[in-house]
This record gives sequence, structure tokens and C-alpha cells, in this order.
Amino acid sequence: MSRVLGLCFMLLLLAGVTLRAVHAETPARVGELTLHPGNVPRRVVGYGLVTGLDGSGDRSFGGPNATTPSVRSVVNLLRRFQVEVPADQLRLRNVAAVAVTAEISPYLRAGGRFEVQVSALGDATSLRGGVLWITPLVTDPDQPPVATAQGALYVAMDESGRSVYGRRANTGRVPQGGVLEVDPESLPVAEKRLILRQPDLGTASRIAQAIDATFGAGTAKVDDPGSLSLAPKAAAGGDMVFLAAVDTVRVLAPDASRIVIDGREGTVVAGGSIAVGPAVIHHQGVTLEIGGPRATAADSLGQQGIVRMDARASVQDVAAGLHAAGVKGEDMAAIFESLAASGAIRAEVVVR
Repeated sequence: MSRVLGLCFMLLLLAGVTLRAVHAETPARVGELTLHPGNVPRRVVGYGLVTGLDGSGDRSFGGPNATTPSVRSVVNLLRRFQVEVPADQLRLRNVAAVAVTAEISPYLRAGGRFEVQVSALGDATSLRGGVLWITPLVTDPDQPPVATAQGALYVAMDESGRSVYGRRANTGRVPQGGVLEVDPESLPVAEKRLILRQPDLGTASRIAQAIDATFGAGTAKVDDPGSLSLAPKAAAGGDMVFLAAVDTVRVLAPDASRIVIDGREGTVVAGGSIAVGPAVIHHQGVTLEIGGPRATAADSLGQQGIVRMDARASVQDVAAGLHAAGVKGEDMAAIFESLAASGAIRAEVVVR
């Protein structure tokens, strides 16, 4: 009898360990899990030119192509410096017309810097080595500029020094290349509320409990899965000081069950402890079997287009097997989306 009780006790302990492994928790600050009302970034956009390209710019050779946006932009640019050049004489292999976008904090003042994203508008093959010419940025095409951007472009590269993909070289970024020129017309009013970055009733309840334990019962109240109301007993130093103190409160939050996949490179990042259930998927000549016959070392390497995983496989195991089988990034994303749709993965799949 004692052996039976001891065995039951050990099974319960193992069950408890398994439960903790599946529902892992990580200490986090309230400020990492929530936003303050009104903290909505301002989005700006502009049209500009990237110069200094090594023959990889827009294919504008004058003549019939003399009215392309890049040619007309260069003509207008030179005219501002009192230089007149006939459009049909321009050869713009080193220039590309681009769209410039960015997100600015609503609290950023004039003189503050931010990162800008740059993407080709024409048929330029690569923006590598280019420099963004000073570009006005607006919140709306009918509004005056609120910021400017310029600087050398950074384009993602692989270890061999080449662009990751040909298409990928058509986009880049300028770290700290944007400068806000005008103060915002109005700043968001500080409200005694918190907005969850990822609405979840359980997370909201834990945040409320942590705040009450720090500042007293009744300080935080859950309005809905995405919002909490704050009622400080005595906000020493004012509301801003109280809200700053709330952001530093530590709370045990469940790890996010989320899988992020780069659809171009095939990079897979799994947040939280995510297991994969039984499933069979055939996609683009590759068959993925999970939970079938026990996998061998040869099977796990994807020989003959078959990738087999046992029922204990994790997201990392599946991603490694698919990578070994030579599955491309876009196909990797499609397979994981199918696993989520079939219920084999109980997590959100985000494809970038």
C-alpha cells in the first residue's frame, strides 16, 4: 500500500513539473506589459532619392524614360541649386527613387532623432552603399513637413558579405537618420489607466494583484482583458510619479505562446514552451510527420523529402528538421501556419 501511495505521489510531482514547464512564467515589469493611454506613435512618410549606388539604381537612360520619377526628381533637385540639365541627358544608374517611412514617439520634441526605413519605388536592384538625400517627412501628403531624414543606408547582409536576397537589398534603414523639426501640437494627457500590449484576462488580473500588493488593495481594477483602471490612495509627487512607480512593479507573467517566422530567411523564434501535437503535412514535396513511428537519426535529417518527429517534438525540433530538409523560408511559414490551423500548435503564428 505504501508503495502505491509513494508511486501516486511521484506521479503527482511529475505532473506538477510538467505543468510548470508548459506554463512557464517570467518576471516582468508592468511597463513591459502595458501602455499608457495616448501613447500612440506618429507615423510619417516621405519621398526621396538614394544616391551613390554602384550601378544598381533605377534603370533610367534618358530618351523615352526621361519622364520617370527618379529622372524628374533629379532634374528638380539640380534646378534648386541653379543647375539645369536636360532630362534626356541623364543616366541615373547610381540613383534610386525611394519611399521613406518612420514611427515617432508622441512625446518626442524638436531635435529628437529616430530611425527611418527606406524602400525602393522603381526597378533599382540594390540600395547597398547608398546615401539617402535629405528628405522631408510628413504625417499626411497635404500637411507641411514635421521632420527630415538623411544618411547612409544600412542593408542587411549575410556572412559572405552579400545581400541576403536580391529583393531584400531593395530595402534598408538609416539608424537615427530622422530628426524631428517641429514640436507636436499637443501631448497625450496622462490618464490613470493601463492598456495591455497583448490583451489577456489572466495577465490583467496578475498585474492588478501585483499593483495592489505594492500600493494597497483597490489601487488597480480590471476593466476588461485589455485595460486596467488605477485609483491611487495618495499619489505622492503627482500622477506622473505614481504612474512611473507603477511601471516598475514586478509581476510574474506567463510566457507568450507565439511563434515568429521570417518568411524570407526562414528564421523561427518560439516564445514560451510550445510543443507540437500529432500531424501530417505535405507541402512542396516535403512531408512532415509528427507523432508517427519513432523517428530515426536519418529521418530527422529529412532524407527523401520526409521529416519525421516523435510526439515529444518541440517547435525548435521541427524547425531544425525542416531546415535540414532544405525547406525555404516562405514554405517554412506555410507549414507552421498549417500546424496552427490544424490545432497541432496552440500558439499564435506571426509571419514577417
